[in-house]
Amino acid sequence: MTSAVLFGIFLPKAQSSDSLKTEGKVTFSAYAELFYTYDLNEPANHLRQNFLYSYNRHNELNLNLGLIKANYQSENLRANVALMAGTYAQDNMAAEQDALRYVNEANVGIKISKTKNLWIDAGIMPSHIGWESAIGKDNINLTRSFAAENSPYFETGAKVSYTSDSGKWFLSGLVLNGWQRIAKPEGNQTISFGHQITYKPTEKITLNSSSFIGNDKSKEEKRMRYFHDLYGSFQLTDQFSALLGFDIGAEQKTKGSSNYNIWYTPNVLMKYQLDNKWALAGRVEYYNDKNGVIISTKTPNGFQTFGYSLNVDYAILKNVVFRTEARGFTSKDAIFVKNDEMKQGNFFITTSLAAWF
Repeated sequence: MTSAVLFGIFLPKAQSSDSLKTEGKVTFSAYAELFYTYDLNEPANHLRQNFLYSYNRHNELNLNLGLIKANYQSENLRANVALMAGTYAQDNMAAEQDALRYVNEANVGIKISKTKNLWIDAGIMPSHIGWESAIGKDNINLTRSFAAENSPYFETGAKVSYTSDSGKWFLSGLVLNGWQRIAKPEGNQTISFGHQITYKPTEKITLNSSSFIGNDKSKEEKRMRYFHDLYGSFQLTDQFSALLGFDIGAEQKTKGSSNYNIWYTPNVLMKYQLDNKWALAGRVEYYNDKNGVIISTKTPNGFQTFGYSLNVDYAILKNVVFRTEARGFTSKDAIFVKNDEMKQGNFFITTSLAAWF
């Protein structure tokens, strides 16, 4: 998650070159994104598909995400606190305790090596999984992919991370409360684990591997889940970039079972920067969750759905962008409701206005 600095406060005032090494800097930032979506299926209650957690309101102007953040950074200590509001917070934090539903980040990190970039961080953190974040302006497409919407946006736990001196390698290991959890589910006694490896051979290529291993159910219903996220980001020319992603997961069918339900999702994202104001981007994706581990449809073939989208972006100012996207779904089963009938397709148009400071 990234955002621009609004202003900075230096603590304390520098006295010498030695004190510069330990002084801390506090920066504040803010982000807000308004949106309007028109869904041609016209849901009567204005709530759209239950597998979408961003821009998930029909025919109403709304706030997807409003965010204020404070960051502290010194040579050996870092911390982040961010509070949020909007439909993203409402939909993604529904399972959390009331007092935690507006917390986007709350974490502290300590550097544990004098010579290497080695840190331990703990708290509520952005997810280590995926190529998209909740901050819309940082993503290639306006709306989030099936992959992003149905894997963790955030996580709670502790991680050890290392960045190589060259900056080409990033390695981390994590201990987590669960699959997109702040508080663990009632009756859950399982610790979850994860890893992340990022390799940047050049400034134009990023390769990433992330995983999750754990159980997100009670002790009596325990089913181990194994998940892997793989993607590569490529800046092919000064104007043209592409991202290829593939997520796959497996979860035990029953407690102690050696049989697993599998789901997976391939993605292709592309962007062309026309000039310093205009950009075009598109996405083609497929999500196969036949057995309803993540997206349950209760239909014979489960959730087997293609998605496609095209968006146009216009940078009004350096810190204000207006985006418009047309997006459609085509599913193997009739899983979309329109006029009290079930349809195989869904099409909608979304616009957003994002500003950051």
